[in-house]
Amino acid sequence: MVDEATRKSLSGIPLLKTKAGPRDKELWVQRLKEEFQALIKYVETNKQQDNDWFRLESNKEGTRWFGKCWYIQDLLKYEFDVEFDIPVTYPTTAPEIALPELDGKTAKMYRGGKICLTDHFKPLWARNVPKFGIAHAMALGLGPWLAVEIPDLIQKGVVVYNDKSRAT
Repeated sequence: MVDEATRKSLSGIPLLKTKAGPRDKELWVQRLKEEFQALIKYVETNKQQDNDWFRLESNKEGTRWFGKCWYIQDLLKYEFDVEFDIPVTYPTTAPEIALPELDGKTAKMYRGGKICLTDHFKPLWARNVPKFGIAHAMALGLGPWLAVEIPDLIQKGVVVYNDKSRAT
C-alpha cells in the first residue's frame, strides 16, 4: 500500500507515544513536545533531501496550526496558506488540513478548503493512533494531496502562477 519513497520518508519521522489531546492538560504538553520534535526532524530530513515544502507554527496552546506549503512545477513555486485545528478527540481523530484559497476549486476538497483525506489517509491514521502526529499528517496527507491535485489544477488553469516577489 505504501511505496518505497513514502516508506523512506516515514522512517525519518519519529513515532509519538503520548495519547493525549487538548483537554488532557499536562499530558497534552508532553504530546506537544513530541509533536514539535517529530516536525523538526521531518523538516530537517526534508531539507537534507532538498524537499523542503512547508512551514508551520501554532498558537500558544498548540490547538491551532497555520503556515505555508508550496509545490514547485516547471521551476515555478506555487505557494498556499495551510491551516488546521487540532480536534478535541485528537489523536484518535486526524486533523482536517485546509488550504482556504483553493476552496471550491477541486472536487477533492470539502467546504472551507479542507482537503479530502477520507479514502487513503484516515484509515492509515486510525491504525496508527497514537503513533502518528502532525508531521505524519503532512507527509501522508497534505504532501500526496498536493502532488496529485496541484499539477491537475495548474494544467486546467484553475491555479496560476503568481510571482509574489514582484511589486504590483
